[in-house]
Amino acid sequence: MTTKVILAGAHGHGRHHLGNLRRLTHQGVVELAGICDVRPVEVEFGSPLQSADLPALIKKTGAEITVICTPIHTHADLAVAALRAGSHVLLEKPPAASPSAHDRIAAAVAETGLACQVGFQSLGSAAVPALRELIADGTIGRVRGIGGAGAWERPSAYFTRSAWSGKRRLDGVDVVDGALTNPFAHAVATALALADGPIAEIGTELFHAYPIESDDTSCLRVRMADGLVITIAVSLCATKRHEPYLVVHGDAGRATLFYTLDQVKVEHADGSVTTTVYERTDLLENLVDHVRTGAGLLVPLAGTEGFTQVLDAVRLAPEPLPIPKRYQTVVRDEAGEVTQRFLPGIADLTARSAEELALYSELDVPWTRVELRVADQEVASYERQPDLPATDAPRPYLHSVRTLGGVEVTQVRPEDHVHHLGVGVAIADLGGVNFWGGRTYVKDQGPTWLDDHGMQQHRAFTRLDDDGFAEQLEWIGPDGRLMAREERTVTARPFGPAWALDFAFTLTNLTGAPVEINSSATKGRAGAGYGGFFWRGPGTSTGRTTLPDDEELVHGSRNRWVAMSGADPDGRDWTLVFVQEADDPWFVRVADYPGVGQALAWDRPLVVEDTLTRRVVTIVADGRLDRSAAAELAGEVTF
Repeated sequence: MTTKVILAGAHGHGRHHLGNLRRLTHQGVVELAGICDVRPVEVEFGSPLQSADLPALIKKTGAEITVICTPIHTHADLAVAALRAGSHVLLEKPPAASPSAHDRIAAAVAETGLACQVGFQSLGSAAVPALRELIADGTIGRVRGIGGAGAWERPSAYFTRSAWSGKRRLDGVDVVDGALTNPFAHAVATALALADGPIAEIGTELFHAYPIESDDTSCLRVRMADGLVITIAVSLCATKRHEPYLVVHGDAGRATLFYTLDQVKVEHADGSVTTTVYERTDLLENLVDHVRTGAGLLVPLAGTEGFTQVLDAVRLAPEPLPIPKRYQTVVRDEAGEVTQRFLPGIADLTARSAEELALYSELDVPWTRVELRVADQEVASYERQPDLPATDAPRPYLHSVRTLGGVEVTQVRPEDHVHHLGVGVAIADLGGVNFWGGRTYVKDQGPTWLDDHGMQQHRAFTRLDDDGFAEQLEWIGPDGRLMAREERTVTARPFGPAWALDFAFTLTNLTGAPVEINSSATKGRAGAGYGGFFWRGPGTSTGRTTLPDDEELVHGSRNRWVAMSGADPDGRDWTLVFVQEADDPWFVRVADYPGVGQALAWDRPLVVEDTLTRRVVTIVADGRLDRSAAAELAGEVTF
């Protein structure tokens, strides 16, 4: 007896399913009863009905199984529609574009009592349970982690083959296409199938070489609740296909699963190696068997919840970071259009990640860093996602910033103030939340440790080039409340014999009411009005001085410019000339520590109704400038 099947989505990857349906039709296992697609499909076997109305097509044909191979963001709607129309479902991976969409499908499965199998073909391999057994019986000893690697080549056309290709969202709807969630989704799902227990933590690093919205080169780290670590590093920018694999690291050996080949290689502690190739069960055949005999599903929807958690971590992650063109090799056609992009050494890099269970940023890969360059010389690095304790009020910052002569003029987490972070924006009190770090000044009580620290979270770069960037950030309170959004623009440019850092930010109030910016000074600590743009200089510098006057006179002044000079431990002098567009008081310290910034709330609160915009240009110079030279440079700054 044959099983009637409908294929929803017969173009693109759907052609693979058509080929499989042809095979099973010739074997007498299935009958292709219908095709649901928005475009007509030519079929060389059978006489399937065609319609764009899936529930109606299921009713008309009496199909028992629907194979869904449509864009990711349509999976939930179509799967639910098919189940409620009375059809079991084989759902192409990834099953859904969000946990809520996954839950909708699961609810329909529970409601109808029908089956939903997810098309992770690698999980149909007998190699997976065999490797699980090998891990459980201690063949390779205690497992410390699982590393995955994959490097394929894809042309530019791959990312334009459909409206959703290379997209994280389409018309406001989550799509979550990307290397980890689509072409290498099997690596993620198979690694999770080798582990036990719930997921405790997921970290991602997403990049793209192609001019797309989603990631084409990425890695992730999953920590299971039992402490097991899983890393996956992948790219679509290799020069050729490298067979993807998972390596299970044990203290008495290792096992490598080449999941597309169903092959397991075990390297024993005594140096011996055994390799076994396993059988693979077709997932549609397994679903047919389930419908006919009640056989267990190999990949039930409930078994893919961990994968959907990973997909959601990718969905919620900051936008992928573009890889600078200087790290790429490109192929062009006769018209000069780029047809392919390569990242030299990417296959070796993914292999290192799998071996060391490390993320790209931990392997000292230069394109994982945001660097500012002037005249092809690196002058600053930007840390967009720092790993900091909550009491530091975590936030992106510039460090290390250097003169053209190579003298470092910033410091991060110095012993005197561990919450001082290079160059950035920090506010001691925004609507009652500490976005500065450290203790909060309490009126009539003094500096006090409170659980009031917020964080600034990088969301996306809207521009990223060697000379700077435009960035979107979110300011989040300790309770997770979104308090403000920031648009930050940072540019590095030549400036005579020096260079200039142009730093501007616009803060948009999202609290729903006017919000106050306060400082320690507005609460009773005179002179401590710090808050806004802030530059922490190196505490190891000596001979620190200020211009145009001594510290006591420039601190709290509303000068258009102030300057700070010092010398590094090798005796190399440096000078920073700060020029502001507004007329805020300056917060200046050199005797206790070197730091210069704005004082938005110098002696009274600053109320922000809607937006707050500030801009400071800092001239970074070698040598110790005198008052006249500093004033001349400051005079050349225009806003």
